[in-house]
Amino acid sequence: MLDITIGKKLSVSFVLPFVFLSPIKETESLADIVLWGALYPLLQDPAYLPEELSALHSWFQTLSTQEPCQRAAETVLKQQGVLALRPYLQKQPQPSPPEGRAVTNEPEEEELATLSEEEIAMAVTAWEKGLESLPPLRPQQNPVLPVAGERNVLITSALPYVNNVPHLGNIIGCVLSADVFARYSRLRQWNTLYLCGTDEYGTATETKAMEEGLTPQEICDKYHIIHADIYRWFNISFDVFGRTTTPQQTKITQDIFQRLLARGFVLQDTVEQLRCERCARFLADRFVEGVCPFCGFEEARGDQCDKCGKLINAVELKKPQCKVCRSCPVVKSSQHLFLDLPKLEKRLEEWLGKTLPGSDWTPNARFIIRSWLRDGLKPRCITRDLKWGTPVPLEGFEDKVFYVWFDATIGYLSITANYTDQWERWWKNPEQVDLYQFMAKDNVPFHGLVFPCSALGAEDNYTLVSHLIATEYLNYEDGKFSKSRGVGVFGDMAQDTGIPADIWRFYLLYIRPEGQDSAFSWTDMLLKNNSELLNNLGNFINRAGMFVSKFFGGYVPEMVLTPDDQRLLAHVTLELRRYHQLLEKVRIRDALRSMLTISRHGNQYIQVNEPWKRIKGSEADRQRAGTVTGLAVNIAALLSVMLQPYMPTVSATIQAQLQLPPPACSILLTNFLCTLPAGHQIGTVSPLFQKLENDQIESLRQRFGGGQLEETLDLKAKMSPKPAVAETGTTAAPQQIQALMDEVTKQGNIVRELKAQKADKNQVAAEVAKLLDLKKQLAVAEGKPPEVPKGKKKK
Repeated sequence: MLDITIGKKLSVSFVLPFVFLSPIKETESLADIVLWGALYPLLQDPAYLPEELSALHSWFQTLSTQEPCQRAAETVLKQQGVLALRPYLQKQPQPSPPEGRAVTNEPEEEELATLSEEEIAMAVTAWEKGLESLPPLRPQQNPVLPVAGERNVLITSALPYVNNVPHLGNIIGCVLSADVFARYSRLRQWNTLYLCGTDEYGTATETKAMEEGLTPQEICDKYHIIHADIYRWFNISFDVFGRTTTPQQTKITQDIFQRLLARGFVLQDTVEQLRCERCARFLADRFVEGVCPFCGFEEARGDQCDKCGKLINAVELKKPQCKVCRSCPVVKSSQHLFLDLPKLEKRLEEWLGKTLPGSDWTPNARFIIRSWLRDGLKPRCITRDLKWGTPVPLEGFEDKVFYVWFDATIGYLSITANYTDQWERWWKNPEQVDLYQFMAKDNVPFHGLVFPCSALGAEDNYTLVSHLIATEYLNYEDGKFSKSRGVGVFGDMAQDTGIPADIWRFYLLYIRPEGQDSAFSWTDMLLKNNSELLNNLGNFINRAGMFVSKFFGGYVPEMVLTPDDQRLLAHVTLELRRYHQLLEKVRIRDALRSMLTISRHGNQYIQVNEPWKRIKGSEADRQRAGTVTGLAVNIAALLSVMLQPYMPTVSATIQAQLQLPPPACSILLTNFLCTLPAGHQIGTVSPLFQKLENDQIESLRQRFGGGQLEETLDLKAKMSPKPAVAETGTTAAPQQIQALMDEVTKQGNIVRELKAQKADKNQVAAEVAKLLDLKKQLAVAEGKPPEVPKGKKKK
């Protein structure tokens, strides 16, 4: 076993898979050969190697061309790469952090970089040019269309299901992350279009309509407004927020299907499907739950297991249950259409081979797509036995619609088509358009494989995803978000907490699950607000502005930079460029922390130079106080622009207080400029943030922790009349049966969630008792004998 550390960040352990039987040139040492053998499984695929390690790549390629190394690789790995090590690696324990170092989500403290004289001189030159460096603003377009010769950025966030209110995890995984990048793109003067909309077809909508006694279209109309209102409150800057229940969706989806059919990429076959006899319908994959046949997870969905990630056919589930009524469905046959993914696999691999190197696909997205390809693609069903969906334009399939995951991704195209009749300039223009798609990791297969295969097979020059950005999952405190149990903050609740939208944005982006799952914590939110926003960022910006107002009558003073000031300019420039590098790679969380580092530099600069003391001293001291104040307020102006993608309202407030010139508010260069020159008059300065108090946070924790749900259920039970129980053999009214079925479903969800969280046994037992009582009432209402609970037999 060999432990290797590359730079500060990359630390890996590999088994050495090679035994060398032939001599190597004397110019390479034994250490070279050992390291080459250890790294071969990963570095034979260039996509695993970051761009900044190009020297390592060059060294690796040099050794790889030597005949003994080539023979060793062919003999031992047989072109399997890292897969050859899988049996060994699977037996190894998970890596643990070095002794004494705790696992943390906090940023590492970084020492100030050593700067060259040239870097300092360049920073000073850029600073002195000031506003003259800013290019003219791009003229606004309506509609926004690609422009030849410019960078055209098309941004989408995964279309949220219309039947649910999004929770904080949905918001950070899709729309908020995409919004940060869209706002950043506009600051870079890239020609940017950001679109999203509600995904409105499928069983989920039909079921929600049945629950609420509305038509599917009425449900879509109702929840589309709810979604739009939530995203508006969170300040999401869509250029267009549309929906999929439109004639354009039908037209474009059917066109892609017809092109696939004509080119031989659609198969027809009989499908064994689960049908719920009680609900009198075939069940869509996501409306079946059961035990995963691969890992035994008890709440696997009918299309995929959330625990092991494997794809599942619903009929493969053990102990399947209808999610609507919890009855056991039966298997029945139905004719369906399939996308012939095996036939398209070679095209997909060729496209990935050109796209992935140099792209910003996140590691989890790359891994998920490679896993699919490693297992070999299989035909994927693209039709469903439903009524609410895009009709299938083929004889014999008039009673079916397209599977929502075949046409949901086509929703991006139809939403654009409803925005502009020139939509093809975005979606059939891969040479000029960079497509960034944001989503949680469970959406990766459909965006990175199913839709690209559909588009490649359609042969109509579609724009395909250049950069697929997938987050991990955000959990709530120690568990999962659950609307039914009242656990967690959902989008429509955040605005009722009294905490401003920008604070929610900041904290969600600070804990964004970029490389691993993260968790929302009320205590941590309080700490980050009070330390990073109030004491760091807010404290610095407020002090810088107040010094201008108090000591210099509201006018930025003359600045005579010392060598220390010039070094500060260079350090801020260095951190600004790091911010740009990170956001260009869509490392949103790290870029936020880079910005907070600049604020810390500013606070330290003020603290060391003490302008409040110097202003009372000699002429030289007063001049020094003016320089420190002028430089500090310009750093505050820079931070207001860097903050714009993250906290747009706070950003606008700072810019209004400083009366920052409009061009400087809309463009962010890679150099730190003097945008508030001597003599510039600022406005009224006031605090930006408020302290969050412990009792306030504790109250919110109790409110969203599910504790009030039991009281609500008990109150409902006391106040509501008991359902009239019919004698065995007779049935109650259909409405009464449906009401009881709904109660059983809700209570079943409560029990499952408690078991999944390994809650207190007494609490679980109490909820199980409620569930059994409801089931007994339902059985009687249906005219069936009450089910006798199973118990242990007495010896």
